[in-house]
Amino acid sequence: MLHLDSHPTGNHFLQIPGPSPVPDRLLRAMSLPTIDHRGPEFGRLGRRVIEGMQRIFGTRQPVVIYPASGTGAWEAALCNTLSPGDKVLMYETGHFASLWHRMATRLGLDAELIAAPHADELLPQAGHWRHGVDAGFIEARLREDTQGRIRAVCVVHNETSTGVTSDIAAVRAAIDAARHPALLIVDTISGLACADYRHDEWGVDVSVSGSQKGLMLPPGISFNALSPKALEAARSARLPRAYWDWEEIVAMNATGYWPSTPNTNLLYALAESIDMLEAEGLPQVFARHQRWAAGVRAAVAAWGLPTQCADAHRHSPVLTGVITPAGIDADQLRRIIHERFDLSLGTGLGKLKGRMFRMGHLGNSNDLTLIAMIAGVEMGLTIQGVPQAASGVAAAMAMFRDSAPAAPMTAA
Repeated sequence: MLHLDSHPTGNHFLQIPGPSPVPDRLLRAMSLPTIDHRGPEFGRLGRRVIEGMQRIFGTRQPVVIYPASGTGAWEAALCNTLSPGDKVLMYETGHFASLWHRMATRLGLDAELIAAPHADELLPQAGHWRHGVDAGFIEARLREDTQGRIRAVCVVHNETSTGVTSDIAAVRAAIDAARHPALLIVDTISGLACADYRHDEWGVDVSVSGSQKGLMLPPGISFNALSPKALEAARSARLPRAYWDWEEIVAMNATGYWPSTPNTNLLYALAESIDMLEAEGLPQVFARHQRWAAGVRAAVAAWGLPTQCADAHRHSPVLTGVITPAGIDADQLRRIIHERFDLSLGTGLGKLKGRMFRMGHLGNSNDLTLIAMIAGVEMGLTIQGVPQAASGVAAAMAMFRDSAPAAPMTAA
């Protein structure tokens, strides 16, 4: 049982790459009384959040909102567009891309997992997990598919397990260059509202996301942003679906309602989150995250440690993965940092277990939050006997001091 009165003084530093810290404004919104989800007041709320999320995704097409985790939205994207035995091309950029592939296989799809080979001395078991999607590799595979068996291409925009982003516009260009009819389905669960994302402009057919990252809510809401091509595919798709079915949801959403019970109080918070993001302006939100990421990477470079992302152009604005020296258990380091400094960092997942940790820099943070995170990591490294070339704290402070400050979020 959780005893809140046993927590240390001060605030816990939740610096994992999601769930991210929830602003007080959103917590207050969630505390409002629950209303009738069939009444007129809820209809206005429903239309408000649906229209707001269309703007966040960058689409004029329907956005389906589920009372579920991002995993549910993964399944919804697949079962609404595909039929048993359909061929799906999935690109392995990390642990979450691999989990999505496992789900596709369990659903009865012929899911092919590909990745361009990358030899890597630091992580020979997972060299390709240090890079984003190679769009040329996808184009070459699609050109081989002369009979058009591949029905969908599934990629992850921001791989939360590694801290590597991928160029989604380049993936769409690759599909088009191959003149292939496959749907483009994209997981932007950790990318949305942190990194630039353009559903319509980039020609995405289904975008998948969740509430607990850049939107700054607790887990419990997930999304499918759709295209006309995806809606057309849903008419003939034969994978079983009931709760996840787009058709009835999209129809009822036109008046602001859902066919099943929505999570009303989280929708209150979602409405506030949308207002906060749009008051700041999405371009400024993206710039703020890029600036924070640069400051954290400056600290890691000062320590002399490698980042998980090996491509200078694909560093995530959401998190930075740090590879620990041989013989240093990254999870033991995380435990020490948590116990001594009340700071939570992300663990290495799958093939990266014990070899890296993840520093989150997203959502409801600021420069001083991140400097405190870096200080906690630096003290943990010293306790573990990890040599550091220079002070990461000093490097981050210099970067934040000398760069243009981010505009303050409207958090009150």
